[in-house]
Amino acid sequence: MKKLVLKKASDNYVKDRIGYKVQYSELLNPSQYAAVMHNNGAALVVAGAGTGKTRILTFRLSRLVEDGIPPESILLLTFTRKSSAEMLRRASLMLDGRCEKVSGGTFHSFAMTILRQYASQIGYDNTFNVIDSADAEDTINLLRTQMNLATNKKRFPRKETLERIFNLTTNRLMNIEDVIAKDYPFFIEDTESIARLFVEYKKYKKDHNVMDYDDLLLNLLKLLIEKEAVKKELTKKYRYVMVDEYQDTNRLQHRIVLNLVNEFENVMAVGDDAQSIYSFRGAEYRNILEFPKSFKKCETFFIEENYRSSQPILNLTNTIIGASPFKFEKELFTKRLNGELPKIIISEDERQQSVFVAQQILELREMGIELEDIAILFRASYLSFDLEIELSKANIPFKKFGGFKFIETSHVKDLLAFFKIAYNPRDIISWNRILNLIDGVGPRKSQKIIEEMQKMNFINLTKMNFNTAGKENDYVKGLFYLVDKIALKKLSVSEKSAFVTEYYQPLFKSKYDDWQKRWKDIEVFANITERYKSVADFLNDMAIEPPVESVFDIGEESKEDEFVTLSTIHSAKGLEWKAVFLIWALDGRFPSSKSSDDIDALEEERRLFYVALTRAKEELYITFPTNIFDRESGTILSKPSQFLDGIGDDIVDKYTLVNFEENTN
Repeated sequence: MKKLVLKKASDNYVKDRIGYKVQYSELLNPSQYAAVMHNNGAALVVAGAGTGKTRILTFRLSRLVEDGIPPESILLLTFTRKSSAEMLRRASLMLDGRCEKVSGGTFHSFAMTILRQYASQIGYDNTFNVIDSADAEDTINLLRTQMNLATNKKRFPRKETLERIFNLTTNRLMNIEDVIAKDYPFFIEDTESIARLFVEYKKYKKDHNVMDYDDLLLNLLKLLIEKEAVKKELTKKYRYVMVDEYQDTNRLQHRIVLNLVNEFENVMAVGDDAQSIYSFRGAEYRNILEFPKSFKKCETFFIEENYRSSQPILNLTNTIIGASPFKFEKELFTKRLNGELPKIIISEDERQQSVFVAQQILELREMGIELEDIAILFRASYLSFDLEIELSKANIPFKKFGGFKFIETSHVKDLLAFFKIAYNPRDIISWNRILNLIDGVGPRKSQKIIEEMQKMNFINLTKMNFNTAGKENDYVKGLFYLVDKIALKKLSVSEKSAFVTEYYQPLFKSKYDDWQKRWKDIEVFANITERYKSVADFLNDMAIEPPVESVFDIGEESKEDEFVTLSTIHSAKGLEWKAVFLIWALDGRFPSSKSSDDIDALEEERRLFYVALTRAKEELYITFPTNIFDRESGTILSKPSQFLDGIGDDIVDKYTLVNFEENTN
């Protein structure tokens, strides 16, 4: 009898088996399928723009659960809570409710969860508060003043700059001296003082049981490196780790990922090196390029079939990103072979550029493309000001992305401060914020009150005696009673919010002339508190993933059903439209003249250019005015973006605008 020898099954690859509920091989293209079926060991998925990156993560989550992996042992790290929630929702719809038990969230929310359990092992109470950038700046400014660092020097960096220096130092895992030398060379003579301030800032946070956003990640890494028992517990719990948008990770996040992986190295990173555009936040594009070298064995998958853009648009984007010296080699393609060539439009000046864009939008509208399917993208927000005027003249409704974030408005920060001191009485930053709301309490009196509270170890504050008489003392005593009340566990978060609002309302009305307009946010705040059962969960979410938009400083809503989108390219990442206009593709504007002497900065500008172009599905217009005087450099800008150098007529159509009067003569 003949023998039939079975092939040895690979540990790194599984095939559709009988019994899978989801038919993976039928629903995915071959390259997507290969990535989804990767089983054990490290893997990097290089997914180009529009190739279905989210689809790969969603299907792999489902496949792992179908293969019997406990969902609680799968960790999905993303950059927004919305994206992780959406992936888990899709996986649950495909498979079943087990996928909802997958541990998903942002790096910061995951760090918060772990630190709430283990913060005591690194010298914090588990009730630590998280301060945002504005509070961090105020703290730095307080210490800066106490250390007399700005007394004799006009050029000593402001609090915003100092906070940024500290942020980069932490996220890049660099020495503060190196950050100053690289990014802030004009403050080199102050390096020693800035370094001393950084030490005091870190000590202050620990003494008062608060962390800033960067501390969440840094302290998580500290736990993983210094506390072997914690690391062993976490790596045992999370058997499979998946990370989205890996090109946006900073060095700190990269180190966290490496330390979360156990000896089996079951980690999958998904991203696109060509879309790494956030170095100003500390993102390091080298993380994704060097990811395969970080493990004993790493399989790399290239996902190149694009489902968004026509082939003519992809031909242009492939050519532009292909000129980069720092990249994975890949070529996007699509089955949509036909389509209009991208158009380069040259105008005499800015106004002519604006007139063209407005007229072309109206023409596209007549061709059946809805306004909501049209976007105008630009390198920096100020570049659209003239165009906004022209759109208004043409009666074209538009919405420009930007404005205040809900959590950044001062009145919402006031409300949060009440909850922070009730949860963590040692949070002096929040105490100072609230005390300074009270008429008659300035910085000096606030400091005296806080010193008295410290002497009492922040206990029995209602029994404090005041050395001075005045109406403000009644408000301070009322504040102490309020804090005691909202610290009661028997009250719901929404009930506590009602007491806070009652106390805050007269202070709020006296502080803001436009309080009626701001009051809408107070109502939103109250509605949000109704969702929570504990102050801890409420503060966690407000710190990590707060609501984005504030109704304050937003004008009357447009009565139009549709509008054109105006957006910076950074804000447009991940979105798509049928027709896209990229304006101001002028050398000196895009790329910026500031990037000309730094190859890394220049190549990030190229990637940003690429991201803009890959937002377009059918129609792509690249415009720039010539003969523009640049006041900063004192030169005339007249050349198209260097990223368009060498682009042939077989890839783009090129037009020069002329006014109607000139064309008829």
